[in-house]
Amino acid sequence: MTSWLLGTSILLIHLLGIVSAIMALMSSRTSQGAVAWIISLLTFPYVALPAYWFFGRPRFYGYVSARGQRDTVLRRVLVRYRANVQPYVAPSTNADIQAVEQLAMMPLTHGNQATLLIDGPATFESLFDGIDRAEQYALVQFFIVRNDALGQRLKHHLQRAARRGVRVYFLYDEVGSRKLADSYLNDLISDGVAVSAFRSSRGFKHRFQLNFRNHRKVTVIDGKEGWIGGFNVGVEYLGENPRHGPWRDTHLKLEGPSVLGLQEAFWEDWHWATDEVISLNWMADTSSSATDHHVVIVPSGPADRQDTASLLVQQVIHSAKQRLWVTSPYFVPDQGVQDALRLAAMRGVDVRVMIPERPDHLLVFLSAFSFLPDMLRAGVKIYRYLPGFLHQKVMLVDNEAATVGTVNLDNRSFRLNFEITAFIPSRDFATSVEAMLEKDFAHCRRVTIDEINQRPVWMKVVSRAAYLMAPVQ
Repeated sequence: MTSWLLGTSILLIHLLGIVSAIMALMSSRTSQGAVAWIISLLTFPYVALPAYWFFGRPRFYGYVSARGQRDTVLRRVLVRYRANVQPYVAPSTNADIQAVEQLAMMPLTHGNQATLLIDGPATFESLFDGIDRAEQYALVQFFIVRNDALGQRLKHHLQRAARRGVRVYFLYDEVGSRKLADSYLNDLISDGVAVSAFRSSRGFKHRFQLNFRNHRKVTVIDGKEGWIGGFNVGVEYLGENPRHGPWRDTHLKLEGPSVLGLQEAFWEDWHWATDEVISLNWMADTSSSATDHHVVIVPSGPADRQDTASLLVQQVIHSAKQRLWVTSPYFVPDQGVQDALRLAAMRGVDVRVMIPERPDHLLVFLSAFSFLPDMLRAGVKIYRYLPGFLHQKVMLVDNEAATVGTVNLDNRSFRLNFEITAFIPSRDFATSVEAMLEKDFAHCRRVTIDEINQRPVWMKVVSRAAYLMAPVQ
């Protein structure tokens, strides 16, 4: 009897391995990923099966199905939003901008004001002042929230807003904020703040989807002011953690019709998390916009039919004619982005990539060494930021456009995380980004090919092994 059960179990595991291999063949986003999963599932199903079901899912299927289920309820609101924003749509004949609009499934709008917020003090002063100005509602979403001095300040402002009658919605990622104390959340709830975690594994049907994260950082006040960028909530983001030293990051404040794009992204996330359809203001507001920046908001994530974030980065690279400056704390791009960067450098574009000198994720740091030689030989200039940890996610294209958002140049941001980016094809905004990045480059050292080649053999082997894990880092 025991041998029969053992044999049946072994047969069942191998059958599940075959079924999962077929699923990987039909759904993996890259041929390399499909081959790796198929070989593993057929050869070592005892190990590969749980790994595939926890980490191999290519799409956030629950979010996709939820979109379909809520179409009848929420589409009416979206139709009204699109109608209200129509007077501020800026039709463009520029094919590069049109491509970004198609990726975003949101329009380019005018009548916006985009203000760079450089480093923590400026960012959180602006954000907290915005919460204090809220009259109707405040939507607040972060990937990481800590129960430290900065987290307490955020809680205080949210509680104060709720006490004066503002509807406050607070959304955090269940994995990124896994250490957030229940007492922190209960204090918010007791003052009337609506609180929810974003759980990718919500419900029995989606229990295996643990590898997806909501990496967005979005704040919206009354549908009129919005914030996105690299900052989470913790004292290390103010440079107060000795391990990281000074923290270099960039956030963005938006005013005008583009804020409704941020609001739509939060609204969808909140509905997934809670099944609640919240009533918000969908009338575009330009009363406080002192400038006329053009903006496209680009939400991206594993529920998209395409790899929106990766395609956005590739589109930005291909559009560059004289200059492409990129900053990212994690630099393990997929092959498409690597090829695009090399080709841009080969056609004479000044391609610069700024990454940290000090790593905070060892595997990501080691992985980069496996492909940096090809980058350097093609003419891509790699810079390492010296004063502290670099966390900003910014791209500058020629003198014409810039992006600020949450997307890192790695597979997790491209395919596994929910992210959001502001694409701003406005020359004066690009000029302000140029001035900011020039100061950053002044605090960098340039990486040389000799430095990479002189690594010991053991480190080259470790780097290649680390790079094999890039799809799930």
